[in-house]
Amino acid sequence: MTPFPNTLTSAAAPLMRDNIDTDTIIPSREMRSTGRDGLADGMFAPWRYDDADARIENPQFVLNQPAFRSATILLSGANFGCGSSREHAVWALAEWGIKAIIAESFAPIFHGNCIRNGILPITLPRDVIDGIAPGPVTIDLSAQSVIGGGASHAFDIDAEAKQMLMKGLDAIDLTMEQDRAIGSWTMADRAARPWVYLAKAG
Repeated sequence: MTPFPNTLTSAAAPLMRDNIDTDTIIPSREMRSTGRDGLADGMFAPWRYDDADARIENPQFVLNQPAFRSATILLSGANFGCGSSREHAVWALAEWGIKAIIAESFAPIFHGNCIRNGILPITLPRDVIDGIAPGPVTIDLSAQSVIGGGASHAFDIDAEAKQMLMKGLDAIDLTMEQDRAIGSWTMADRAARPWVYLAKAG
């Protein structure tokens, strides 16, 4: 996984709707392979195209507008990524080039899928998001701040998630960061001190 840039500056595309579900982000009919490639073309297909089969664009859709075609930050409302747990939704966004989503709230599974696939999910109050739209916006992951609309806004992120994004680690990589500690815990140690092993496992 590519590390998230310490500082990201981009136009921020405002898609200010609540309850955007994963079937809208990537409809099942657009999932034509089991891999994570080739999904960007079908991303937001119900909104992005006037005719999805012919790929005739809807000029009113935000990501079709010249100012936001290259946006890597998406702004949205509450409960972003609700619905099914399909990871394809995050894959499609990542392939398109979205690196961060700033929303009022996220569906929990979608939030976790973002972290595991290099997209930074940021939760901010709706009035703050409205104030920074449509950008440009600067995100400083190290400082945990969003700068836009003439102001800086702090955001929270779990320390483990921050480490994964900043170092470009997936869940396995994160575990291997503890390789030395894991390797030092030998079978003899476990046999001699099973109560310690059980405590660590718990």
